[in-house]
Amino acid sequence: MPGFLPDASKSRSGAFDAYGTVLIVSLDGLPDWLPAWCVDHLGGEPSDVLFQVRQVSMVFGLRLAGGTDVVVKARADAGRAASCVAVQARLAGRGFPCARPLTPVAGVGSLAVHAEEFRPGGEVLHGDSPDVAARYAEVFARLMAELATVTVTPPLPNPPWVRWDHTDSGVWPAIGWLDNRDQSVVPGYVVEAAERARRLLLAAGLPCVLGHADFEAQNLRWHGQQVWAVHDWDSLAWQPEAALAGAASGSFASSGPPMLAPIESSAAFLVAYQHIRGRLFTAVEEEIAWAASLWMAAYNAREEALRGDTRVGRDALRAQAAERLRRANA
Repeated sequence: MPGFLPDASKSRSGAFDAYGTVLIVSLDGLPDWLPAWCVDHLGGEPSDVLFQVRQVSMVFGLRLAGGTDVVVKARADAGRAASCVAVQARLAGRGFPCARPLTPVAGVGSLAVHAEEFRPGGEVLHGDSPDVAARYAEVFARLMAELATVTVTPPLPNPPWVRWDHTDSGVWPAIGWLDNRDQSVVPGYVVEAAERARRLLLAAGLPCVLGHADFEAQNLRWHGQQVWAVHDWDSLAWQPEAALAGAASGSFASSGPPMLAPIESSAAFLVAYQHIRGRLFTAVEEEIAWAASLWMAAYNAREEALRGDTRVGRDALRAQAAERLRRANA
């Protein structure tokens, strides 16, 4: 899942961070189109590369000839990018803690490209305890309240990890680089959890709202008790509020590869979220929240299995699936 690297100094290590795998490159290693794009849209060409990372998006931290540091993002566009950047600009203009876009989205071949301010600093808030969950829920509730007042074309299709409403055959949204791998390595309990959660999510009929669908520790930075930056606005989604809150309740603690929070921490997240929003979920919404947490965990566990990664997500899902399914009434 895409994210943000807020501290350029960390990119020199070549380690994995929120954007993906950090690559150490020179100016000569930048795509051919990028220097001219910077001149046309930002008024100066790059003089130094602060970082470059690749995951779902290509992200370039650049210092321009005039001394300004910027971040340029480029990703394949399925029609979502313009809405996502418009929302980010709206919230940044209101003072919400996020990077301010410097340009609208521009097409470069098949890519959607925009630039935003570089917002370095802050620390990751680690932990998956109920107390930490409540702190993340407070930010998520504030974010969702802000988004409720923004009107844009829905950013569809949804990111695949919350795309349970897809129309492809089978339980999973079609993703070639995953679908072409040996599906027999995906444990049966992962598929079963996804199938049962998806049936409930599709049957609920709740109205969709705008929300952040990749609300993970790696995508937020904090100064003490205050959130300094929320990143990864490419991952906005159009799903029911309870489902978005539920997905966040399961994923908030991920500070690297996706992990599933403990059940008691997801429960604390959902309680705190409803308290801050000033509205209790209905019984159906409660079930949808738990189902969404399970779908996202199953999606991540499947990808983990297909990539041959360490069994963090699969083991957590195996341990928690029965209780999350019970709470979802699925």
